[in-house]
Amino acid sequence: MPDIILRKTVLTREDVFHEGGPATGKPLLRGSIMAVIKNPFAGRYEPEIQHFMEDLKPLGLDMARKLAEALGGADLIEGYGKGAIVGEAGEIEHGALWHVPGGYAMRELLGDAKAIVPSTKKVGGVGARLDVPVTHINASYVRGHFDAMEVGVNDAPRADEMAVVLVMTTGGRIHDRVGGLAAADIEGKDGLR
Repeated sequence: MPDIILRKTVLTREDVFHEGGPATGKPLLRGSIMAVIKNPFAGRYEPEIQHFMEDLKPLGLDMARKLAEALGGADLIEGYGKGAIVGEAGEIEHGALWHVPGGYAMRELLGDAKAIVPSTKKVGGVGARLDVPVTHINASYVRGHFDAMEVGVNDAPRADEMAVVLVMTTGGRIHDRVGGLAAADIEGKDGLR
C-alpha cells in the first residue's frame, strides 16, 4: 500500500456577521481544511485503487479534528461537506477515493451525524478552485444549511498531487429565510428529515 506523502495543509476560517442584513451578535463560523498529497496513481491507469481509501482514513480523522477545533469544537458543528481536486496527471476516480475517508471521519468525530456528507470532485490544474457543497449533519433537507464554500490554494494541486478537502459550519446561512424544514424540527430518523 502506498504511504501518504503530505506536502501541506491549508486551514481557513470565516467569521460571518452578516451578508447585507442586520449584523448578528454571534457569527456563523465556516471553515475548510485542505491536505495536498502525492497522488500514488498519477500518470498511469491502475485497476486496483480501493486500498488507498484505508490509507487515507487516518488523514481524514486528523483533518476533521483540526477543523472542528478551529471552529470551537465538534459539539458546535451543524453543517459539513467534502471534496477533492485531482491534479492533471490523475483521474476523477482518484478523487472519489476521498468519499469514505473524508465523510466517515467527520461523521465519526461528530458522533451520531446521520446525513450523507455532500461531495464534489474534479480534475484541475495548479490553483484550481472547488465549490464544496454543505448540508446539515443530521438532515439533508434543512434548507437553511444548503450552502457551499469555495476552496483552493495557489500552488496546488500539481500534476501528480491531489488536494482533499473537508468543510464544516456552525450553522446555516446567516440570513436564512427561504422556509422549509428548520434545524429545530429535525426528526433525525433517516438523515433526510
